[in-house]
Amino acid sequence: MVSHARGPVLERFRWIGGHADVWQIFRDPNALAAVVRELAGPFREDGVTAVGGIESRGFLLGAAVAVELGVGFVAVRKGEGIFPGKKVTSRSDPDYRGTRQELRLQQTAVGPEDRVLLVDDWIETGSQASAVRSMVEECGGRWVGCSVIVDQTAPARRAALGVRSIVTAIELPAWDGQS
Repeated sequence: MVSHARGPVLERFRWIGGHADVWQIFRDPNALAAVVRELAGPFREDGVTAVGGIESRGFLLGAAVAVELGVGFVAVRKGEGIFPGKKVTSRSDPDYRGTRQELRLQQTAVGPEDRVLLVDDWIETGSQASAVRSMVEECGGRWVGCSVIVDQTAPARRAALGVRSIVTAIELPAWDGQS
């Protein structure tokens, strides 16, 4: 399959102070539309009934992919923000910064009939995706996979989580130490 989003992602990606910045993709409506179509593409025939997204960029991308697939969106919150109703929680393994996230999902958001796809901008260790998978399964739902803009996971973790991406981290321009 030819990626129509790969070029726009690589053209708009930049480093700022050593931090990856994908926000310029959101600013360009054509690039954003291509990214959303590409994130949805590998999972169109998988019977997805809900798309999940972890705040914050996962909320934006996940909701857009949910609309693209004609299904609902399931929010996964970090920390202590307002999130009414009963929740299931999972503490992630340490991420690339060594941080463990407390993730929350409304208990009624996913049921036994659901097939859930997680969408996010970047996956590095897969720790948060694994935590979301455990919450989806705790609610009785089935994990379909994970669709991201940038994939930096190890091959075994990628396979275990069913990760599909537009680009891999190695394809990104190297940080020049200046920007």
